[in-house]
Amino acid sequence: MKMTTLGKDGPAVSQFGLGAMSFAGIYGDATEAESHAVLDACREAGVTHIDTANVYGNGRSEEITGAWFAKRSGARQEMVLATKAGITGQSDRRFNNDPDYLEAELDKSLARLGTDYVDLFYIHRYDRSHEPEELGGTLKRLIESGKTRAVGLSEVAPSTLRRVSTECPVAAVQSEYSLSTRAPELGMIQACAELGAALVAFSPVGRAFLTDAPFSFERGESMAFTKGNPRFMAPNYAANIAATDRFRELASEMGEPAAALAIAWTIAQGDHVIPIPGTKNTDHLAELIRGTEIDLSEDDLLRIEIALPVGWAHGDRYNAAQWEGPERYC
Repeated sequence: MKMTTLGKDGPAVSQFGLGAMSFAGIYGDATEAESHAVLDACREAGVTHIDTANVYGNGRSEEITGAWFAKRSGARQEMVLATKAGITGQSDRRFNNDPDYLEAELDKSLARLGTDYVDLFYIHRYDRSHEPEELGGTLKRLIESGKTRAVGLSEVAPSTLRRVSTECPVAAVQSEYSLSTRAPELGMIQACAELGAALVAFSPVGRAFLTDAPFSFERGESMAFTKGNPRFMAPNYAANIAATDRFRELASEMGEPAAALAIAWTIAQGDHVIPIPGTKNTDHLAELIRGTEIDLSEDDLLRIEIALPVGWAHGDRYNAAQWEGPERYC
């Protein structure tokens, strides 16, 4: 398993993590047994990073992860554990970065996870009622409390990262990044490298478009997130399947699963880039982990770029409601 560090002075961590949102039924139901089997397979493969959040299934993902730690001796000490807070789910105030609120939510997460601390605590969405420097002070105090060893930001602009970093070191920034969504190349990858932060890439297989078995249009219509997402709506869905067929053909020519090739491409973008795909299936997990074993040549990267040139995707990555919270910077 390829290793990197989580932040400039952070712990060694596998350059591949597990996104535990799938445990919460976001893309269909997942049982605790299925989720624990995935975590067991990660542990066996040397994956040492687990990423969850308080809002994934209203704490369900954290509860499943905490139950796994309780049943597996030594597992908590082996894992670099991340969680997040800042999305309230309320209609009147959807995002909250108030110091008392964040610490209270972290306390609830620690109880669900069955641990005294997390290794990384993210602000899930930046609340613009606070200046970034003020938020940096809040994050510094959370580290000083001992409840988290490091802090991160999610879906922010490079300028926000830089301003928060003047008050507190930021170990990681979480952004959607893949062959489908390449906006981080316009400033975020560079800012993270400059400041010594990891870029933690969620949805690195394009929400299934970059796999050998993307889910059907009908299944997308049955899930809350994809039902109203522009890339999964007609006519964009069919156009995106047709575009990614080229990528699947290339993966087949190279003798690799498409998901593995997508993960390998993401890792190739920098030693500080950490993909965190999610799955509730151990066979799919094996394909994803295979990506950590592939060393892409310059010729391989060129062939991938020809198959899926930057800007190929049809439709925005979010609809208007989904864009509430993430910062646009390009």
